[in-house]
Amino acid sequence: MHRFVFRVRYADTDQMGFAYYAHYLRWFEVGRAELIRAQGMSYRAIEESGVNLPVLGARCRYLKPGRYDDLLAVETGVLHQGRASVRFGYRVVLEGDDPSLLAWGLTEHCFMARDGRPVRPPRELALLLSRAPRVTEEELSR
Repeated sequence: MHRFVFRVRYADTDQMGFAYYAHYLRWFEVGRAELIRAQGMSYRAIEESGVNLPVLGARCRYLKPGRYDDLLAVETGVLHQGRASVRFGYRVVLEGDDPSLLAWGLTEHCFMARDGRPVRPPRELALLLSRAPRVTEEELSR
């Protein structure tokens, strides 16, 4: 899986001092964008090619809270690549002396043309995703 390390900012926390639950979905987005960048393309380049990747569904299972100033890693991989869709899997892990899984989840996307029609991805994007690290749902929760 691709790993992107970041630190929980004060603005990412709620009144209890925990990382606010909705930020995990934002961190999934960062992980997805950085996975694609690591494979040699940017989200901007995908959109400039005329294809968008809207989210069809998202799921996140929270196990432990992240806290202000924690060093975390979002691990991202491709769960499934279909003709006109792709599903990504994520793990948010606490870094350091006592690493632990804080949350895991997935997002499902379709490839959509600018006019809103589902399309197959451009060849370059399909190849990029086929070379990206793979993950299974079972691996996400470990």
